[in-house]
Amino acid sequence: MSQIKTEDELILFEKEIKEFWTKFKSICGSEHANQTLGLRESCRESIKALSEKWSKKLKEGDLMIDKIQEYRNEILQQNICIEEKQKNLTEINSKIKHEEEQKRDFIDRIQELKEELTRKKEIISAKNKATKERLERLNKSKELFEERLGLEIRRIYDEQLQFIFRCIDHKDPDKPYTFTLSINEQGDYEVTSSSPPLDCIAELQLKVRETNNFAAFIANIRKAFTALSYK
Repeated sequence: MSQIKTEDELILFEKEIKEFWTKFKSICGSEHANQTLGLRESCRESIKALSEKWSKKLKEGDLMIDKIQEYRNEILQQNICIEEKQKNLTEINSKIKHEEEQKRDFIDRIQELKEELTRKKEIISAKNKATKERLERLNKSKELFEERLGLEIRRIYDEQLQFIFRCIDHKDPDKPYTFTLSINEQGDYEVTSSSPPLDCIAELQLKVRETNNFAAFIANIRKAFTALSYK
């Protein structure tokens, strides 16, 4: 009797175990399914959120790339502008340098002209002084020539002196024999006219320039006029 009861209890226990196991599997399977669905939904939401996040990042990256390209274009334009300004500045500096060189050349030329003008003034002053001294010597000799040689000296146009000899022609003592004398730009004696003409006037002019003996020059011209009067 006791053995039959034990077997029934074992059968009941096994049944209860099976029911428990079936129920347990049912419960576990449902929870697992629910968990799987939950994980899937969570994963989907995470992927969606991540996709949205990276999409936003990509858009921001595109904007950043566009911005960087814009900055590059601006920098390129600025570099071009800087190069143009540097080129213009180089041209301006070159012009300034050229103008400064021209200015120095002008200053040097002006200084040369001043020095040349000073030299010319000194030369002119020296010539004027020499001319004045010669005229003074002529004036001092005037009375002597007039008294001894029958010579008259007149100042005529262009600062020239006219020398008039008389008492040369024994047939006509009052007949004038004349020549005109001036001082040229080189400060030398120059006979500009002679009446009557003398063939030896060039030779006598050269000799007085070499010797600066004006008295001998006058005497030699008188001798030439006297010789001419006998022809």
